[in-house]
Amino acid sequence: MVDIVARRARSFHRHVAAAALALPLLWLGAGGASAQGQKTITAVMQADVKIFDPIVNTADITARFALMVFDTLFSLDQDLVPQPQMVGKYDISQDGLTYTFVLRDGLKFHDGAPVTADDVIASLKRWWVKDGGGQIIQKYTKELTAVDDKTFRLVLTQPYGLVLDTLAKPDANVPVIMPKRLAATDPNEAVPEIVGSGPFKFVKDEWVPGSKVVFAKNTGYVPRSEPANGFSGGKAVKVDRVEWVVLPDSQSAIQALNRGQIDFIEVPQVDLLPLLKANKDVRVEDMSPLGTQGILRINHLQPPFTDVRARHAMQWLVNQRDFMTAAIGDPSLWQVCGSFLICGEPMAFQDGADMLNQDVPTEQRIAKAKELLQQAGYKGEPVVLLDPVNYPRFHAANLVFSEALKKAGVNVQLDTMDWSTLVTRRTKKDPASQGGWSIFFTSNGGLEGSNPAFNISTSAGCDKAWWGWPCDPKLEELRSEWALATTLEARKKIAQQIQVVATDDVIYIPWGVWKTPSAMRVSLKNMLKVPDSIVFWNVEKD
Repeated sequence: MVDIVARRARSFHRHVAAAALALPLLWLGAGGASAQGQKTITAVMQADVKIFDPIVNTADITARFALMVFDTLFSLDQDLVPQPQMVGKYDISQDGLTYTFVLRDGLKFHDGAPVTADDVIASLKRWWVKDGGGQIIQKYTKELTAVDDKTFRLVLTQPYGLVLDTLAKPDANVPVIMPKRLAATDPNEAVPEIVGSGPFKFVKDEWVPGSKVVFAKNTGYVPRSEPANGFSGGKAVKVDRVEWVVLPDSQSAIQALNRGQIDFIEVPQVDLLPLLKANKDVRVEDMSPLGTQGILRINHLQPPFTDVRARHAMQWLVNQRDFMTAAIGDPSLWQVCGSFLICGEPMAFQDGADMLNQDVPTEQRIAKAKELLQQAGYKGEPVVLLDPVNYPRFHAANLVFSEALKKAGVNVQLDTMDWSTLVTRRTKKDPASQGGWSIFFTSNGGLEGSNPAFNISTSAGCDKAWWGWPCDPKLEELRSEWALATTLEARKKIAQQIQVVATDDVIYIPWGVWKTPSAMRVSLKNMLKVPDSIVFWNVEKD
């Protein structure tokens, strides 16, 4: 089955590619002309950006956007140790309850206003409503107050050793600092404008929705004096502009890179990588050292998945080898992994997940799924899969899964859209038959996928949980215990319990782990390799 589905997916994308390549890429040239005389990096990212507010939206592309235009109090270095970024100096009391932070000199928002402690407090209080790690800090916070314009203080009710790590996280929801007037916005509503203090400015006047996002160097930004190190150190911008452009398909993007019309592709299609590797002017590299974990997200609010037995049925229909073969292809780039937290990291366990990675025959998988669906009282309700056809990996996974669902007697509705539309659609709680959804495919970066406190998709906090809204008090209790544990062994023991509870309640279904090579022109120098993201400071272009 998987071979047929994989061929169907590749055929679809090549058909689109042929149509797209019949059109000249004149608009790429036009983009360069608008920035004539300036040094510009033109990049094709994993998706288009439709929602710019990283508190409202957890999409990876929104987090990447946030790191361009906003700044954070701390950042992770290459060893994943939090280092001061906007903070100049800080102090932690001997009892571990009081943190005093002083902002460094030279911090200004893009509108020219200085960054103050009041801005920080308003930003953090908006962020911790939505973020999984932030919610834990909020839970143990006694007070968060300004001491003066540049100094603020966090007082906890009990010691919590992950405060600085949480403030340094680069993943959703990124704890960015924005002006107080914007941070006053309801955390469930997007801010009305984008004003950060980061190394790039968003050029709204040149934004073309669905086509191009433009960033200009923030000439007023004062980098830290330390050399760039992971996400930390000096964020020195060495080009004038960065343009994220949207190309209609993978093959047209690869041809544009080979021709020198663009400089970078974040996620080139794997089976087309030989076309890039054959070009001496192109370099293919794995930019994310911790890999990526595929996750299948089920809507716990919609039948039949209000019944855990129906969710267990979905586990039996996920044959990771089939998914990885169709979505990734090259077996050197992927592995099966039944762990709720990403394999290869200390917190990975596979208890209770044998159905995901054992060589169980397809017929037995289908029969088990049918049995569980019958026990759950499934009566043919539509099961809506959100299918982002412009995201080849998730599209291929949808094709594999929809075939498996049909064989199990499920009334499948495959709703096609682009990824940016999916990001909006997945927030809806409407019934699946009325514009809502049942299932979508997505992924966790290796950093967020290894940490149950930071990773919002591990949350089972009911209305406070991530899209899909699972509600499991036991899992939430374990996440808090994990965050408060003081030794690696204690955390590993709790992580094993998290594995059992999360797999049993089907918070999400892992569908494999893979590496994601990126491709770039050799004219790009010193591009930083960081987990779960792509950054454009420190990059030089010949």
